[in-house]
Amino acid sequence: MTPVGRRPGNQDTRETILAAARQAFAERGFDRASIRQIATAAAVDPALVHHYFGRKDALFREATAIPVDPDVVVPHVFAEGPDAAPERLLRTFLGVWEDPETGPMMLSLLRSAYADPTLAALVREFFLSQIVRRVRPHLMGRVPAEEIPTRLALVASTLFGLASARYVLRLGPLAELDAEAVAKMAAPTVRHYLLGELTSS
Repeated sequence: MTPVGRRPGNQDTRETILAAARQAFAERGFDRASIRQIATAAAVDPALVHHYFGRKDALFREATAIPVDPDVVVPHVFAEGPDAAPERLLRTFLGVWEDPETGPMMLSLLRSAYADPTLAALVREFFLSQIVRRVRPHLMGRVPAEEIPTRLALVASTLFGLASARYVLRLGPLAELDAEAVAKMAAPTVRHYLLGELTSS
């Protein structure tokens, strides 16, 4: 999977806008942060923000440095329905990490999020505002609606735990296994969290 494209522009201005956006999204969340607020903080015209980044969700993705587009990834994962989604999700997730272009970007993001509270807040906000709201319609009718955020948080814990062990810690033999084999092994856990019965006792 290739990273989301960037529009050309003055690098200093872009970085100033991105810094303001990171702060705004971390403090206010995706929904409450506005392009106008970000432009004011960056001391630029709102039209310039739109020129460089387009829509607010594109600015948000670039601010978080997550090299995937949820509008592409989520429909792909659920293209064959919820029952096929666990393995498709794992293959897609591992594919991003295995890709020579997006893999290093994800590795840098994960390492930085552990050390930087602002970036960690952005990653959390990305999960809530970009992933949960797009996945919810695919799970409605299969699981109780109120469980969906918890289910997706459990799925995320599995995915990023797997990424930490395989790509950050390079924990053997997990790090040496074929990605397809890892996807098949982890799929039952993801399937349980996504579609199985959840108990709190």
